Amino acid sequence: MRQLFDRNTWQEIFQSISKNKLRTFLTMIGVFVGIYIYIGLSGASQGLDNGFERQFETIAKNSLFAWGQSTSMPYAGFKTGRQIQLKLSDVEVLYNRVPEIETIAPRNVKGIFGSSPGIITRGLKSGSYAVYGDFPDFAEIATKKIYEGGRFINKADIEQARKVCVIGERTQRELFDEEEDPIGGYIKIDNINFQVVGVHKFTPGGGFESDSDIFIPFATFRKLYNTGNNVSWFTIAAYDDADVIKVEEDIKAVLKNIHSVDPKDERAFGSFNLGEIFNKIMGFSQGMTFLSLIVGIATILAGVIGIGNILLISVKERTKELGVRRALGATPAEVRNQIIIESLFLTMLAGIIGIIAGAMTLKVIDTFTRGGDFPYTNPTVPIPYVIGSLLLMVILGVLIGLIPAQRAVSIKPIDALREE
Repeated sequence: MRQLFDRNTWQEIFQSISKNKLRTFLTMIGVFVGIYIYIGLSGASQGLDNGFERQFETIAKNSLFAWGQSTSMPYAGFKTGRQIQLKLSDVEVLYNRVPEIETIAPRNVKGIFGSSPGIITRGLKSGSYAVYGDFPDFAEIATKKIYEGGRFINKADIEQARKVCVIGERTQRELFDEEEDPIGGYIKIDNINFQVVGVHKFTPGGGFESDSDIFIPFATFRKLYNTGNNVSWFTIAAYDDADVIKVEEDIKAVLKNIHSVDPKDERAFGSFNLGEIFNKIMGFSQGMTFLSLIVGIATILAGVIGIGNILLISVKERTKELGVRRALGATPAEVRNQIIIESLFLTMLAGIIGIIAGAMTLKVIDTFTRGGDFPYTNPTVPIPYVIGSLLLMVILGVLIGLIPAQRAVSIKPIDALREE
């Protein structure tokens, strides 16, 4: 340890480096590139992780959607082509038969999927907007950001079939004056008065929803449009530890049983498994992280081996010098430590420069991608990863330095002094 802080040790190291500047520089590039690639790819994969987390932050990651279509096989006396209509009573059956389900939110809508939108008026202002009939459970699956002072649909709204609504930002701009507070105000939905209880903040990337959507209680929607117990589709969230693909299969199997559909009929029910897509994305990101680790370690190892080769050449060139040191009383340990310190210094120097360059590159990428639609946010490398890479470089630097160090120790002073 004392030799590490000895001024003469570092003078000898810098003298050795200055004699072969180009060769030393080219050798250090291997370690630099290795750590740079590792930091760059790890940061990029973390940026994708953060970006997709942001995209999915408003909806449960283990969620899926299911809806009825038309049968493609005859079954139990029913002909092919029968239209399947989901019912409100299906919810309780699904809860009972698929225990992995955490939440089910039945939904109805007017204004998408080919249906005409609701006609919304307020005084002399009017517009056509999509109207959704929802339960409070929907907000547990897909979080709705409501502006201060407002709220989403609650249980009492359902029980009493209240004529209340949550409007979108664009609906507010088009029906209310700029300085007017819409909360507590009234609008007409297809000639029926509704009180505004909230304004939702639109989040891009939410599928077919928009910034003008209007949400009303499911029970009120049913009365307003005479839909009875019909449901357009189910938004479903499974528990975090559930296999969302198996949950989807179980849900379809139960719905086929309820609606007398052939178990082999794959067209009777449609579904969209958001949880499966999210898991694939996360798998891709984890694969990138693993790839960066393998490529980085391999490149660092190649660079460190190059440093070891340079030191072997250096030891060969300094044979006479090392012989003189041994003749003057230098111990084998001092000679060995000198070479190991030099190896460690070159490895750490190249690695730290690589880390700094990688961090600067990630900062530039973050600057250009910030605020865009691409799912990429804050590409950073966790501190434990950086510390781990530094420890790896220390270990490799010491291990690879042992080879030329042992070569230096094996030189006999008398033989070294004869070296020309």
